[in-house]
Amino acid sequence: MKFHQAYVLTFFNFLFFTAQAQLVNIEAKRMQTDSTRFVLKADLLTNYSDNNGEYVLRIGSNVSTQLKSKNLKNIYFLVLNYNLVRTKDEDFQNAWFAHVRYNHKITDLFRLEAFVQDQNNTQLTIVRRKLVGAGIRIKLLNTKNTTSYFGNTYMYEIENLNNSEQRFFNHRNSSYLSLNQSFEKVNLLLTGTIYFQPLYRAIKNHRILSQFKAELPLTKVISVSALYNYAFTKFSSNLEDDRSSNINLGITLSL
Repeated sequence: MKFHQAYVLTFFNFLFFTAQAQLVNIEAKRMQTDSTRFVLKADLLTNYSDNNGEYVLRIGSNVSTQLKSKNLKNIYFLVLNYNLVRTKDEDFQNAWFAHVRYNHKITDLFRLEAFVQDQNNTQLTIVRRKLVGAGIRIKLLNTKNTTSYFGNTYMYEIENLNNSEQRFFNHRNSSYLSLNQSFEKVNLLLTGTIYFQPLYRAIKNHRILSQFKAELPLTKVISVSALYNYAFTKFSSNLEDDRSSNINLGITLSL
């Protein structure tokens, strides 16, 4: 790859939405609404450049939608995204992600959840990951400007190893702690979340994700958002550990 191509790709990855890691923070994509039954957030980025036959194609799309039942006790949640960075010689990034979740409100503080997830990322050690899970979600703090949640779930996952036919079938625990803080004077919303996902049979084999998100509405429909992710996967074996961090800046459409 030539220098100017690498520079352009690095710039795109810093400025816009990067490919999702194998651990995706669903908490930051939730719509924290009390009585609104339907919410949709979506963004789309495309870019194509050609210099003397050396081209770079960039596509990034994200969709998050939430539907609540009439009694507001049942929530159906869907997240879809796709990211591609392609040059004449190779796909620098090619990743997609799909997540469907059901949330049932038992009390104001306690909820049950179940979900199905499928994702693919050709740049990581584990290129394909499928999982199903179920667990609890507890509201720890609820004030005018601050909310905090704790969640714990059981997950069954199937993972495909990069450049190999080898597959892993795992039983994994997932715990998270999230904090949402709004600042009314500047109309700013901050979300911070930490995930910990160890195997039941070997805690040393675990995943960690920390994420911080800031969202500043420009209008009722358009917001400017910034997102920082750090993800780490410890395999506790001869496999190379996965580490990733990224900064995303972009514009979000809300309906």
